[in-house]
Amino acid sequence: MGRFIKRLSDFIGALLLLIPACVVLLFGMLFVVIASPDGSPIFKQKRIGYRNKEFTLLKLRSMTNECNEVGELLADEIRLKKWGKIIRATNIDELFQIWNILKGEMSFIGPRPILKNEMQVMTKSEQVERQSMRPGITGWEAIHEGKSSNRRQMAEFDLYYVRNWTLSLDWVVLYKTIVIILGFERPDDSIRAPKMTADQIIDKDN
Repeated sequence: MGRFIKRLSDFIGALLLLIPACVVLLFGMLFVVIASPDGSPIFKQKRIGYRNKEFTLLKLRSMTNECNEVGELLADEIRLKKWGKIIRATNIDELFQIWNILKGEMSFIGPRPILKNEMQVMTKSEQVERQSMRPGITGWEAIHEGKSSNRRQMAEFDLYYVRNWTLSLDWVVLYKTIVIILGFERPDDSIRAPKMTADQIIDKDN
């Protein structure tokens, strides 16, 4: 019953936010096009979702598409300019994911939507367990950003959420997310998103 209420709340909430989100995103896309006319203002990336099904995550682009001499994208810290930091600080880049919620691919609150190779820091059983809930725009791991020194620890925050999930826990996450956003307390990318290294890999088949 709790899962049904969660999904129903997601759908109704996404519907209510759809129009105001579209207005904000229209201005956001114009801002990106002016600041960085070298690509689409919409960022698309394949992520692993509910029950290990792959889906296309949507975001407002917050980095340039600068490449080196052989056509490879430059490092994130080089492509993330001041305008991109503004977008990330205000979290408007996440508003496109309301569409993912309406499609049933995501939830407002859940485990972080991750790349396929990031699944490697978990065992097979942990992967199944973690992906038994829809990924969220925010979540237990998101409100503890900066407290993880590696990708394995980030995964452990998500596993804690899945193993201890209740509707009341979602309310705690929502409240703390609002406090972080309004207080501009989100840590810098270099702190909240540590690089994955070979020694963290548990499952090499993914």
